[in-house]
Amino acid sequence: MIFDLIKERRSIFPPQFIDKPISKETIEKILEAANWAPTHKKTEPWRFKVLLGEKKKELGAFLSNKYQEVDANPKQMTIKKLQFNPSNSGAVIAICMQRDPKESLPEWEEVAAVAMAVQNMWLCCTELGIGSYWASPGLIKFMDEFFDLNEGEKCLGFFYMGYFDGEVIPSARTPISEKTKWLD
Repeated sequence: MIFDLIKERRSIFPPQFIDKPISKETIEKILEAANWAPTHKKTEPWRFKVLLGEKKKELGAFLSNKYQEVDANPKQMTIKKLQFNPSNSGAVIAICMQRDPKESLPEWEEVAAVAMAVQNMWLCCTELGIGSYWASPGLIKFMDEFFDLNEGEKCLGFFYMGYFDGEVIPSARTPISEKTKWLD
């Protein structure tokens, strides 16, 4: 049931991933779910770049090198994490947004559409037993140096994916009644 799936969705982080590849067919299925997200004025602003194999390691090297270049006091732990997360993932999907060239709607609506596409991906991953995590490090503003982005396209983060062992820890939420006002 969809309500159970929504409640089960969690961030599963790259250190939890096991060495098991994710098939191209599975990734395509997950991306197809993303493609059915709501989109105002049908701009379909989501764009994805799927990194597998050596390209994941190249991303890790780029991120760690860029971090060392731009941070006055780079931390060794962060350098290692930036290299490890992509290489330990079964796949990394760069989450990008293509701005409507006519700017026929506010940018936040296109960002929201991309976020809904990612939520569709996340729910599919949950159903398929694939761990996933959306990271949006400050370094994403430099991704035009790594990817060939179109004019008006920008990277909003990375969707790390991988099979994992272990139990998913249930999360708690404050009751919705504390966040809702009913107006008659």
